Amino acid sequence: MKIALTLLIAVHGSIHLLGFVKAFHLGNITQLTKEISKLPGTLWLLTAIAFGVTILLFILKKEYWWMIALTAAIISQVLIITAWQDAKFGTIANIIIFAVALLSGGNYLFERRFMQDVSVHLHLSQPIQHDLVTLADIEPLPIPVQRYLKYVGVVDKPKVKNVCIVFEGEMRQKDKDWFPFTSRQYNFFEQPSRLFFMKARMFGITVPGYHHYTNEKAKMDVRLFGMIPVSHHSGPLMNKAETVTFFNDMCMFAPAALIDKRIRWKPIDNNTVLAHFTNGDITISATLYFNDIGQLIDFRSDDRTDVSVMKQYTFSTPAKDYRIINGYQLAHFGEAIWMHPEGAFVYGKFQLKEVKYNEQGRR
Repeated sequence: MKIALTLLIAVHGSIHLLGFVKAFHLGNITQLTKEISKLPGTLWLLTAIAFGVTILLFILKKEYWWMIALTAAIISQVLIITAWQDAKFGTIANIIIFAVALLSGGNYLFERRFMQDVSVHLHLSQPIQHDLVTLADIEPLPIPVQRYLKYVGVVDKPKVKNVCIVFEGEMRQKDKDWFPFTSRQYNFFEQPSRLFFMKARMFGITVPGYHHYTNEKAKMDVRLFGMIPVSHHSGPLMNKAETVTFFNDMCMFAPAALIDKRIRWKPIDNNTVLAHFTNGDITISATLYFNDIGQLIDFRSDDRTDVSVMKQYTFSTPAKDYRIINGYQLAHFGEAIWMHPEGAFVYGKFQLKEVKYNEQGRR
C-alpha cells in the first residue's frame, strides 16, 4: 500500500511539470490545449516539487509528511480546475492523496496531544536532584524486596523521578486474533501520573490509543485514525485500575521508586510480599512474587477491572528474560493475564525495548 501511494504521488506530481513546460515554452506539450501563463506555470512547478518533497518525507517516515501532501493536493486541484478539460482526471489522484494525508494527520494530531501532555509534566516536575539510592533507603523494606533491588542494581544509582518506557508486543481481546503494537509511555512518581500512547495495527490500519492517568483520574481513549472514537473509558473503576497499572510499572520497570513512602509492605514468606500503594484517596493492593536469585517473576492484584467487559478479575503480569537495559537488570519479556473463572487468559505480550530515567523538560 505504501509503495502504491508513493508511485501515485510520483506519477501525479510528475504530470504537473507539463504545466510548467507549457507555460515557459520549453517543449511541445499537446496534452494541455489551453494556454498557461508564467505565473500559473510556476505554480505547476512548485506543486510538482511539493509532491516530490511529500514522497521524500513519506519514505523517511517523517510524521508531518501529510501537511505538505494536503497543501500540494489543494493547490493541485485549483490548477486542475483552471485546466479542467485536459486535467480533470487528476482529481481522482488528489482525492486519494488528500484522504490518506487527512487520516495520517488525524493520527499525528492525536499523538501530539500525548506529547504535549508529556512536555507539560516534564516542565512542571521538580528539577532532578541526582540523589542516590543507598542501602539505608532500602533497609526498611522486606527482605525479598531488598534482594530484588540489589539484583536490579539500584543501589548507588540515582533515585527515580520519572521513567520513559518503550514496548513492542501483541494484544488481543477475548475470542479475537492477536494484533501487534508499539507503545511509548512516561510515568511520573512525585505526583503519580502515567501517560501511555499505543499504536496498534489492526487489518493493516494503525489504531492509536491514549491512556491518561493523573490527579487520581484515568481515561482511555482509542480512536481510528486519531479521529473516530472506538473505545472510551473513565470513572472510578478506571481510576483504580490505572492505579494498579501505575504501581505495576513501578515494580517492574522503575524499581528504584519502590522506596516510596506511599507503599506499605507486608512480608508473606521468603519470596512473597503483599504491598498496598496509596495515591490520594485510592489504595490498591498487589502480591509480588520473587525467585531465589531476586528476580520479580509475577505481580498479582485483585483491584483491577477489565473495562472491556466491566468485570473484576485477578490481574497477573508474569515476567522473565532479565537482561541489562540502561544499566539495570530488568525483565525483557512479560505478559498481561486475566484470571478468568474458566482459566488464565493472556491478553498481552510485552517486550521491553527501551527505558530512560529522569528525563528533564525545558525551562
